[in-house]
Amino acid sequence: MSGIGKVTAGAPRSVRVSGWGSYVPERVLSNADLERLVDTSDEWIRTRTGIRERRVAAPHETTATLGAIAAKRAIATAGLEPEDIDVIVVATLTPDYPMPSTAALVKEAIGNSSAAAFDIAAACSGFVFGYATADSYVRSGLARHVLVVGAELLTRFLDFEDRGTCILFGDGAGAVVLSGSDEPGGGMAGLEMTTDPDGAYMIWLPSGGSRSPASAETARRGEHFIRMEGRETYRYATRTLATSALTAIEKAGWTPDQVDLFIPHQANIRIIEAVAKGLRLPLDRFFVNIDRYGNTSAASVGIALDEAVAEGRVKVGDKLVFVAFGAGFTSGAIALEWTADPTDRLRAASVEPVASVRAPLDWSSVDPIPPRLAAVLDDPNGPPVPLDDVVPGEPAHAHTEEPS
Repeated sequence: MSGIGKVTAGAPRSVRVSGWGSYVPERVLSNADLERLVDTSDEWIRTRTGIRERRVAAPHETTATLGAIAAKRAIATAGLEPEDIDVIVVATLTPDYPMPSTAALVKEAIGNSSAAAFDIAAACSGFVFGYATADSYVRSGLARHVLVVGAELLTRFLDFEDRGTCILFGDGAGAVVLSGSDEPGGGMAGLEMTTDPDGAYMIWLPSGGSRSPASAETARRGEHFIRMEGRETYRYATRTLATSALTAIEKAGWTPDQVDLFIPHQANIRIIEAVAKGLRLPLDRFFVNIDRYGNTSAASVGIALDEAVAEGRVKVGDKLVFVAFGAGFTSGAIALEWTADPTDRLRAASVEPVASVRAPLDWSSVDPIPPRLAAVLDDPNGPPVPLDDVVPGEPAHAHTEEPS
């Protein structure tokens, strides 16, 4: 096996997006479905968040398999083979396991034998942080092609009795390939990344780490579900998205009105509207798909980019801004010039939405679908789910084995 650094003898003249792709699970969880689970309504969710539905992964799907499908599509779009990838960076807060890295599993699933692979934990800003990391590898000449994947399976970390969180999040994955080019210009022109630890406990998972290892008691107390202080997070997000985007734009030597399209993290439509207002730009300058997918954390920007290109919103020479914020509080923005032919995405048409990872020997997981959610998914037209109908820790339906 050969390792990183084998491709280039020197730094390229530019680093560009050569491939992109995404994948979202087939199963849809609508606001009407959530009305059966918690005290909420479609109107309440839509007016406060802009979300109408989100996707839920099937029992056999994992963060790694979602990411691998998006990755294979991005690699095909770039006109490359999996073996051409030198480094794999996966941004996620919902890894398959605490170890090994999800990136190692993605590497296996796409059929690459030589790349270095590792995860980045920057929550919803992970895709931007991963992009910046990949750009540095290629810009320095250490790698020729770097795969960046943002993948999340958030529905398995939600308390479906807490309407403050369970209405917000969904599952999915987005990916890009960054490649060195001998042509000058294009690619990232401005970058801003920050972390504010004052927000460390505004969005967090209390247990499962070294501070509070998993135990029967932490499970009983519901400490393996996402917790969020919504009001404080909203206030921070509206500030940091605007300031991060503006700083990246200024570093690129641009002005906001020169940006053709903003691709923001899809957390809340009201946050995006506030950012547009703060930058004195019309909302149609911002790509929005939160209504269909909800907040997919590190996958958010990658999914939105793929859809923006498919919808004809991105052209060669366009100035784009990716901007995100997340738990930590992390935030990041990238100002870049788009150079890829949008029709290259047709190369990925033949990529089947299938990926698998070897299962551990002599071990099998419990049913991964939260019981209350499973009750609604299995009977979408049934009555509301009383709290007493599902016993915590007991599966609501039989677990199915992963496909080979």
